[in-house]
Amino acid sequence: MHKFSNSNRHKIRHTENKHFRCKECDKSLCMLSRLTQHKKIHTRENFYKCEECGKTFNWSTNLSKPKKIHTGEKPYKCEVCGKAFHQSSILTKHKIIRTGEKPYKCAHCGKAFKQSSHLTRHKIIHTEEKPYKCEQCGKVFKQSPTLTKHQIIYTGEEPYKCEECGKAFNLS
Repeated sequence: MHKFSNSNRHKIRHTENKHFRCKECDKSLCMLSRLTQHKKIHTRENFYKCEECGKTFNWSTNLSKPKKIHTGEKPYKCEVCGKAFHQSSILTKHKIIRTGEKPYKCAHCGKAFKQSSHLTRHKIIHTEEKPYKCEQCGKVFKQSPTLTKHQIIYTGEEPYKCEECGKAFNLS
């Protein structure tokens, strides 16, 4: 019977009917305990405090990160170059940069990336989504750098210079 109840509880996580809604941000959660934990984000209510720096956390497991920083503990070591890190995730990123490996591949076009965040940003080009909006004119863009380049027309900046005559332009 115990296994059955755990299975049912697990299935709740995957249901579309999330009955517990946060009144602050309208986020829906499937369990009351998750909603209670989520609400702490809005109230800045944290239970676990680092004695060294005073930083607070919602989860006790997050306390280990600043403790390793304060003590200088770096238990995760690169076998190739010997460089050590206080978090395993940072060592993983270091290894990927060192090897040039690109383990995150776009299922749509096959382009590969070193970091998952870069793949996530890339995936937008395959959708109609344009999340970056110019506050001046309302024009929308798929990527942040494109918006930044567009906004140069409002600053008067002319960062592109002709090497022959020295004349400056706001577009390349």
